[in-house]
Amino acid sequence: MLYYLLQPFAHDVRVFNLLNYITFRSAAAFVSALLLTFVFGPVIIRRLRAMAVHQVVREGTPDSHAGKGTTPTMGGLIILAATFVPVLLWARLSNRYVLLAMAVTAWMGMIGFLDDYLKLRQKREGKKNEGLVERYKLAGQVTCGLGLGLILLLFPISTLPGASTTLPFFKYILVVPAVAWAAWMYIPWVTFILTGFSNAVNLTDGLDGLAAGLMAIAVLTLGLFAYVAGRVDTSAYLQIFYMRGAGELTVFCASVVGACIGFLWYNAHPAQVFMGDTGSLALGGALGSIAILLKSEFLLLIVGAVFVAETVSVILQRTVFKYRKKRFGLEYAQQHRVFKRAPLHHHFELSGWPETQVVIRFWIIGILCAILALSTLKLR
Repeated sequence: MLYYLLQPFAHDVRVFNLLNYITFRSAAAFVSALLLTFVFGPVIIRRLRAMAVHQVVREGTPDSHAGKGTTPTMGGLIILAATFVPVLLWARLSNRYVLLAMAVTAWMGMIGFLDDYLKLRQKREGKKNEGLVERYKLAGQVTCGLGLGLILLLFPISTLPGASTTLPFFKYILVVPAVAWAAWMYIPWVTFILTGFSNAVNLTDGLDGLAAGLMAIAVLTLGLFAYVAGRVDTSAYLQIFYMRGAGELTVFCASVVGACIGFLWYNAHPAQVFMGDTGSLALGGALGSIAILLKSEFLLLIVGAVFVAETVSVILQRTVFKYRKKRFGLEYAQQHRVFKRAPLHHHFELSGWPETQVVIRFWIIGILCAILALSTLKLR
């Protein structure tokens, strides 16, 4: 909005020429997002407390989490507001990369909001806190993935084929379907990535500050990739595919990073508010969509390695438990679990690590993964 209002005056007022630079608008979006969390965060938290919108403690969490049942949830509203307002102010809203990323984030956020709302209503009515029926939640996520995949397949937003992706560590290698009809398999591929990472962030959101901190690290890393891929000179120097318009996605990434860091002010241990599914599903959708738009789905396995590990721990725990229960009985299965508790962060909690120690160590691993991902720009 500010770009369209002020940029036409760049010839008369030279300072407005800064709006032509993605770096300036990204920095402005980051600062705006951060300030918005400080301004509106306390207002939203007070409102959530007044409405008794308290966290629903998940089954299977350690006993130390019992006291968190009085902490407000749905703080993802802070993240969404602090993300979208700066994007609307500083980004070029005609850019399809930005529009698609915003659409996916909003869609996933609405699914999460509905899930949180139903959990709270069921809690007040004395019912089991199941929230949105699992198959309905999954249907909403799959619908979003199918829609994004179909749009990218039929209406490619770059010079690269719609049904394609790239590989980290390799220069100018584009993975495309071997035959024309196989291009339609790109749609379920996008759906799998988007659904998988939205749920992965949701599973990771179990400790104070864990998901928000890891998201800031991961999105910042992808934002750097977006900026590089959107420049002709830099992409040529680093021998990666140039994607016209992708640089504008950096503004969106900067807004997400600012919103996550600002949210940490209230979500750091001991948390004053939790993001809930409203925030975790939206952030997971944002992370997945950014990687898909940049044709960097495989790179996401490195950038979001902690999210992947958390998800794998849950899948492995459930699969092995069901197998041992069927083969050896319930008692044996309960005594011989793969992890003390899943997701993975709870395993380390029950191993004696304090909550803050788990969070900081996972952040460190996230930073190492980000450095490894950035190293792929030169190791080609």
